[in-house]
Amino acid sequence: MAFIQTPFYNPTMPFTGSIQGGLHEGKMIAISGQVPPGAKRFHVNLQCGSRTNADIALHFNPRYDGDSCVVANTLQHGNWGSEERKNNSILPPGSVFNLLITVTRDSFQLNINGSHFMDYRHRIPVNRVDTIVVGGTVQISSIAFQSNVFPGHPVCPSQPSFPAHGAFPPQPAFPTCPAFPPQPGFPPQPGFPSQPGFPSQPGFPSGLFVVPYRTSINGGFTPGKTIIIQGNIQPHATRFHVNLSINSGIALHYNARFNEHAVVRNTKQGAHWGSEERGGGMPFHQGQPFTLTISCENSCFRILVNGMQAHTYNHRITPLRNINTLEIDGDLTLTSVMV
Repeated sequence: MAFIQTPFYNPTMPFTGSIQGGLHEGKMIAISGQVPPGAKRFHVNLQCGSRTNADIALHFNPRYDGDSCVVANTLQHGNWGSEERKNNSILPPGSVFNLLITVTRDSFQLNINGSHFMDYRHRIPVNRVDTIVVGGTVQISSIAFQSNVFPGHPVCPSQPSFPAHGAFPPQPAFPTCPAFPPQPGFPPQPGFPSQPGFPSQPGFPSGLFVVPYRTSINGGFTPGKTIIIQGNIQPHATRFHVNLSINSGIALHYNARFNEHAVVRNTKQGAHWGSEERGGGMPFHQGQPFTLTISCENSCFRILVNGMQAHTYNHRITPLRNINTLEIDGDLTLTSVMV
């Protein structure tokens, strides 16, 4: 069974939240945020419960205060294990980032901004993990979850959608720990059988999804559903687009044009385009990672970029259940698509 969970948006630091259904092979956690200038260190913990002395299956800890590295470790029965260290040049202070954590049979696979960063082998069973904790000097715009999605498959019609939840308000978090001052919001274990199609070796291609990308939307894109797209804009990008399509047209054409410094929204019915909408500015940046969230509400699509609302687009085509395809193309690479 695939557990479905609404993303956390712009959580206040430090943050503790529940992982509904816990962790299992195939689960993905996509975290978008920014390392502020002058940051000393921050951490992302995947842990067994929300108490302060809980076991931590994965402690992901970028440090900038002398060590200048990323430390990965496990806390079990109150004792830290041996550290695994990597250079943190991929996460410099002042940078925005997309961190994708994928649970495999033997390890956590960590990708940063579409590039494989490290594999951290499981030291305790991941099915004990039910909590995510983020703290330190970092600003997080979104934390999203997906189950049973296998990288490298450009078409995955069986991907689950998120639950009906209106405008997707932030989920309630556990009480924060007073040991961390609040930060402003931003934007081989036994019992884990292998699943086919899952890359188990390090260094798999940085682009997890092939562009042009196309996938089905089961049941249509109806109110309460959301799509989360993570990737990187190419350094010299001219444009890219995301289409929510029907059999005879496009319900939403979302077209970022860097040469015009505008995001064009439109609808195509048959061979005919409607009137363009261009307001709202350009929230994307060439050469930078991004998280694009499209939520379907009763009267419109609500569109967020890096956790901040960027645009709304009133529905021009109904019924919404006829919107059955997601298409992505242009000058970008994709690291995560959650439908």
